[in-house]
This record gives sequence, C-alpha cells and structure tokens, in this order.
Amino acid sequence: MTSLPLTIRHELPVDNAAIERLHERAFGPGRFARTAFRLREGVPPDPQLSFAAHVGTFLVGSVKVTPVGAGGHPALMLGPLTVDPAFEGRGIGAALMNRSIEAARAAGHDLIMLVGDAPYYARFGFKVVPPGQLVLPGPADPARFLALELVAGVLAQRRGEVTSARAG
Repeated sequence: MTSLPLTIRHELPVDNAAIERLHERAFGPGRFARTAFRLREGVPPDPQLSFAAHVGTFLVGSVKVTPVGAGGHPALMLGPLTVDPAFEGRGIGAALMNRSIEAARAAGHDLIMLVGDAPYYARFGFKVVPPGQLVLPGPADPARFLALELVAGVLAQRRGEVTSARAG
C-alpha cells in the first residue's frame, strides 16, 4: 500500500464546494447562527492567509482567515479550521494552523482572534481574551474567545467591539 503525501496550499476558488461540504459535515446547519460565522458573513477570507490541505486530489482540511475590526483597529478572525473526520489525529489541523499563523505574521498582521477550544489552540499561543476587553457581536462563551498576539502587547491596546470588515 502506498501513502499519498499531504499537500497544503492556498485555498483556491475550485476548493469552495468541497470546503462547504466539509463544513456541513463538521458543523451542521447551526454553523450559520454562530457569532464567528456572522462576523465572516459577506466578507471573503483573505486568500493569502487561508489554506486547504489535500491528500492526493481529496480535500481533507481547510483553514480560513477573515479580516475584522477589534476595538477600531484591523485584526483577523481565524476559522473555521476543519479536518475531515477520517483524517483527524494526523496533524493536519496543526499544519494548517501553523501555515496560516506564519503567513499572517509575514504579512505584518498583529492580532488573530478565534472562538474555539482553549486547550487545543493554546499550543499555538492563543490565550483567552480578558472578559469585557473586546466584545463580540453575539453570544459566545468567554472561555472560548481567544487571541494570538503576533506583536507583543497588542492585545492590551485593543478595547471595544469586534466588528465585521463588511463594506458599508
């Protein structure tokens, strides 16, 4: 039996249908009501920071990063990070996270936020946002609202609402 190599590359428009099917399997219809989804709605992910993982021609994972505002300053919202259940536990999610974080750092961004599992994301440097410092536009468990400083000390300078980068 031969093993196919994992390939991680920038997400392309040709990936959209497969990524949407993956999100549907992973998160179900309730994903549209989540606060993080609402921040991303109508705003395309940054193509330089969003990646797709493939084994052969099969899409096995995806990470999207979308521009948002944080206390009146530009920031990024990471997510969803999705790995096909048949490929979980193989480091694909970590590889996608690392590639996306390094791309954001190289592009000069200073803050990445997400809503997710703190123990999982702590290994990438994400920490819980102090309660009340930044306010999401909808309900979210404060213990799951996380941030990664790409520039030391930037989180302490951000206070206020997290807003969509939607035009208008």
